[in-house]
Amino acid sequence: MTQKDLQWEVIRDRKIRKTFYFKDFKAALIFVNRVAALAEKEGHHPDIHIVKYNSVIIELSTHETGGLSEKDYALARKIEFI
Repeated sequence: MTQKDLQWEVIRDRKIRKTFYFKDFKAALIFVNRVAALAEKEGHHPDIHIVKYNSVIIELSTHETGGLSEKDYALARKIEFI
């Protein structure tokens, strides 16, 4: 999967964002916890927003560089398989 294959929105060339939809609140929270565990393992932490009861927005950027880096795309690819 390349950067072009990812279905993530690029925001001002500074971060990538994707909204994930779930059947209910419990499924959304399970996803958030899995993303959190992955982020801890990778040492790269996204901004996570729970929206309504069944959707989650994930935003990735690399704070050290003030924008996007390969770390963001690598974590996005892994999140796609959660």
